[in-house]
Amino acid sequence: MTAARLDTLTSWHADWKGLRVAVLGLSVTGFSVADTLAELGADVLVVTETADEEYARLLPVIGARLWTGPLDAVPDELSDFAPEVVIASPGFAPRHPLIVWAQDSDAALWGDIELAWRVRDKVLRADGMPADWILITGTNGKTTTTRLAATMLVSGGLRAAPVGNIGTPVLDAVRDPSGFDALVVELSSHQLWYLGLQQGPEPVSPHAAVCLNLADDHLEWHGSFEEYRAAKAHVYDLTRVACVYNKSDAATLAMVEDADVVEGARAIGFDLGVPGPSDLGVVDGILVDRAFLDDRRTSALELTTVAELAELGLAAPHMAANILAAAALARSLEVPVAAIREALRGFRLDPHRIEVVARHAGITWVDDSKATNPHAAASSLQAYPGAVWIVGGLLKGVDISDLVSSRGASAKAAIVIGADREAVVVAFARHAPGVPVFEVHAVETEEVMAQVVELAVGIARDGDVVLLAPAAASFDQFASYADRGRRFAAAVMERIGTGAGHQHDDVPPAGTPDSAS
Repeated sequence: MTAARLDTLTSWHADWKGLRVAVLGLSVTGFSVADTLAELGADVLVVTETADEEYARLLPVIGARLWTGPLDAVPDELSDFAPEVVIASPGFAPRHPLIVWAQDSDAALWGDIELAWRVRDKVLRADGMPADWILITGTNGKTTTTRLAATMLVSGGLRAAPVGNIGTPVLDAVRDPSGFDALVVELSSHQLWYLGLQQGPEPVSPHAAVCLNLADDHLEWHGSFEEYRAAKAHVYDLTRVACVYNKSDAATLAMVEDADVVEGARAIGFDLGVPGPSDLGVVDGILVDRAFLDDRRTSALELTTVAELAELGLAAPHMAANILAAAALARSLEVPVAAIREALRGFRLDPHRIEVVARHAGITWVDDSKATNPHAAASSLQAYPGAVWIVGGLLKGVDISDLVSSRGASAKAAIVIGADREAVVVAFARHAPGVPVFEVHAVETEEVMAQVVELAVGIARDGDVVLLAPAAASFDQFASYADRGRRFAAAVMERIGTGAGHQHDDVPPAGTPDSAS
């Protein structure tokens, strides 16, 4: 009976009244789920360890109930509620007791993305259709590419918004009364794991999708690299028009080759080399599209140039790759190349992403605190070879040895911070013994970056770059990667004096991609 009813719940206008739904977690995503379901008339129980005071106050106002307490076992209140659907916030790992219980029960287990897809028809476009979805994932570059793609779509005259893991829940956009032509949805591997469970009659079927790259990350959540890869691969499931993949990352091509897509969907490659007739790439310093034009076997469309990107501070190799990926997604919705060029002229990176915070006495200080895993840090080190590298934090079960061997060996010095310092120091001793290594033993948040900067000042010389690219999560010593970056910038300015601050204009751009020959 429950499965049959759930199969009818594929529209905002279906009969959701009285459906018993347990919502696990009360972050911004969890609240958006509870708020949506309450508006639909479902019977909602929110279960969470702790609750933000404002959310806890609002839940009874919208008609939902709240239970808080330890979640190392299934609470009686949850089992007695006997939910027909359990919708989990992305933080709940597959082996969490509540997730195991939900999968063993008669309840359906969803993530917020499946719910959003089911009710996406609340506000329709002028043609009577729901907004198209573009899905973006990858170990690194997701947020930047999501913002780029949304900016390009808007520049092309579409009503579009970046949503999902980027910060705005998809459900908030679905319920926006102004409506959208397209939603650019950033998806974490956690959200994609839940998406892989969907069994409804109308599963998520995006217009276009991309996995930007794949490297070790979140292994403690998924349990293994194989499970992490399998989750990421769900981004391509039932793609209708364009499966965009990274030609420099064989794993992403394999995902596309293995994906169950809608007949007629095209594989579109991107990288910094010469593009084939269904690719985007770089020719003689020009970023070009050879995928979305009629005469793609003999012609290409110019998107922008490496020189133009350098003037905008967007020419680091991984940034150029992100731009090509975003352009492929936008072109799949027929955004003109002129609109893409215009979007790039006004685009600015978010803070803490290869952000130059100061230049003083010939030393450039760069904040890439968003580099929270080795793959991201490798891109930073490629952009700034020979830097004084600030590295360390919580490694999340990832081995940093390959990064130290491949990129760290060319660093001028390493300043090691964080709870997992020993693993980093050992990696340097084994794989880059010629690089001087300095440990920051401070554990108090207020002291860490002051010591980092003091050490860096003693190491760096005229022409050097001091690069914060930790290759690790921040939660051992900081509230977030943004907090880590802000404290780094503040310590730099405190040490060199605010009068020297934020001199962006005279800072040379990060390394640019090689022109294809």
